[in-house]
Order: sequence, then structure tokens, then C-alpha cells
Amino acid sequence: MKAHSTLLFNAIAKVEERVITIRHDLHEHPELSGKEERTKFFLKGILEAEGIEVIESENHFGLIANITSDPLKPYVALRADMDALPITEQNEFSYASREKGIMHACGHDAHTAIVLGVALALNAIKNHLSGNVRFLFQPSEEILEGGSSEMIAEGALESVKAIFALHTYPYLKTGQIGYKKGVMLASADMFEIEIFGKSSHAARPHEGVDAILVTAMAVNSLNHIVSRQIDPLHPAVISLGTIEGGRAANVICDHVKLQGTVRTVNHQVRHSIPKMMEVSIAGICKSMHASYKFHYDFGIPEVLNDDTMVERVIEAASKIVGKENCIDLADPVMGGEDFGRYLEKVPGAFFRLGTGNETKGTCVAQHNSRFNVDDDALIIGMKLLGSLALKEMGNG
Repeated sequence: MKAHSTLLFNAIAKVEERVITIRHDLHEHPELSGKEERTKFFLKGILEAEGIEVIESENHFGLIANITSDPLKPYVALRADMDALPITEQNEFSYASREKGIMHACGHDAHTAIVLGVALALNAIKNHLSGNVRFLFQPSEEILEGGSSEMIAEGALESVKAIFALHTYPYLKTGQIGYKKGVMLASADMFEIEIFGKSSHAARPHEGVDAILVTAMAVNSLNHIVSRQIDPLHPAVISLGTIEGGRAANVICDHVKLQGTVRTVNHQVRHSIPKMMEVSIAGICKSMHASYKFHYDFGIPEVLNDDTMVERVIEAASKIVGKENCIDLADPVMGGEDFGRYLEKVPGAFFRLGTGNETKGTCVAQHNSRFNVDDDALIIGMKLLGSLALKEMGNG
């Protein structure tokens, strides 16, 4: 075990500077969900130059890369997401985004560089491996549909026994690892509501059905579902993000459209909320002589970590950063992550890589125009993901 870890860490040390350069290049050239073409071919070129098997898709820009030592054995999978966000970067360092209105504001450039670095390091010692590793470079994590479903449909998890992924986390210091057993992140669903009334002159509201008033009543009612119909021990969020309606100040509005999201960490609660929402909307519309359309889109499931796999994260991280720097994230976060789809199929764990460094200014929250990652965290991420791969292969 010690011999393999030493080989791995030596190989990681040799590629560390290259991985930082790759991360900077990715940060400089961000691409939105479903448009990761440059990123794909950039990674493909590096992987193929090292002799690593690469499998492309005709339907998206994701990549599957394999290091196969024994075709009869299963794979350990490591996943990285590649897409950026529609945010204008306000950082001024040399590798700031060159793409107007697009930015790696969530750390996916770091995730991709780290997993690529692990691939380079493990490939350098492949003659010493007794198992197989698969690297998933996934597109479109930032959108509701999530690229994980496309990757899974095309065989990303075939012959996979376990899967791991990390996510940068500015709320933890560089050198710290955050873990959580059970549900770590919420499911993320979307909904759309249309309220139909009847237009009339604003001076004669009794001749019409005011869709804006009906909507206001519906919004108020929807915001009471969590506080009065859901067990307070099961966190849930119903948030309305958009309201569109009305054409003129002196016309009673006859149509309003609302859009929003629902986040939960409990499967039963998740599937009960749409029914509660529709009962509320239908009752209000009936009482106000309005009609409605309600569309609910079940998106990504909660990220449900396997407890045994989390223990392996803790064990590996304790040796790399010290047990005192392994932080139990006691409460789930209501943000979503489509890594949950992989965890529905195979056991695995999702964990946080601390990247906060006040001196370097990397404590800014994700999805902020000044977000950045401490490059010192990259080697920690590589060592941890690489160690987990070794362990699952039987080399550590």
C-alpha cells in the first residue's frame, strides 16, 4: 500500500505544475453547458498524447477515458464537470476569462484539471496497477437536465464498482476536506404555473378576472406549504424566480406565468410537494373564477452518499491532510448536483475540497463574479482522488 501511494504521489508531484497551467487555460476559455467543444478537444488531445483510451460521444461534448490493467476487473470512476456559467468575470489576474459574459465561477475548471491530473499520474504508474480506472469528463452540470444522464445512457457506468467526485468549497480552508454521510445535497426540480383570467378595463374590475390578483394569492399560498404542510424535520424549499404578466396599466391582466424551483432532501417529501402545490393553485383559481396550467419537471435527485465510501474518503484524507482537517458537514446543502444520478446506480461519495485562502482572495462564494480557486488545493484533490482509486483497485 505504502509503495503504491509513494509511486502515485511522486507521479502527481511531476504533473502538478502542468495541471495548474491546464486549470488556468480552462479558466481562460470557459464554455457554457452543452457548448464545451473546445474543452473536449483540449482534454482529448492531452489524454491521447499520453496513450490513454478516450471514448467520444456523437450527442454531446463529454469524454470517457479508461486506464485498463485487467479487462476482467471492474472500474473505479472519477468524475469531473466541465461547464461554466453565464457570468461576467471581474477578476483581473492573467488567466481571467476571455469569453465575454462567461466564467468558471463554480470551480469546474479545477475539477477537470484535477481529474485530468489523476489520469496523467495513474497512467504513469499503470504497470503497477492491478485494477482499472475510468475518468468521466461530463458536460452540462449547471442545467436542470444535467449531463450525467447522457453520460450514463452511453455507458459511463458499465462495469463500474464505485464512483467519486469532489467540489471546490471556499467555505473551507485550503488543506481541509468536507464530508457528509447520507444526503449531502438536495434534489432540484423546476415548475411553471400559468394563471388565466379575463381582461377588462381597469376601472371596471368586476367585469374581468384579475390574473395578477389570483397570482398574488397563489404565491402567498405556495409560500406556506413548507412552513405548514411539511414536517419541519425534513428541509424543503419552494422558490419562485420569475413572474410575467400584464400588458398595460389600465387593463385588468388576463394571463400570468410563474417559474420556480423546489429543493428537498427527502424522497417522499419531494414527490408530495407537486400535489400540494396543485391543490393550492386549483383551490384559489376556482374561488376566483380563474383557470390554470401547472407543469412540474422532476430534475436531479438528491446526492445520497454511500456511508462506506464516505469512510474511505475520511481514511484517505486523514493520511493526506490530517484527521483534524477532515470536517464533518453535519447539515445538507439545498443546492443541487447531478452527481446524484451516478449515486443512484453505483455506490460512491461526493466531497468538498477546501479552497479558501484569504491571502489569495479565494474565499469568495461560488457563482460570484470574483470567484477563484487556490491552486494549492489542486494537488490535495489529486492525491485524494488518486488514493481512493488505488484503494478501490486493491492497490491501497
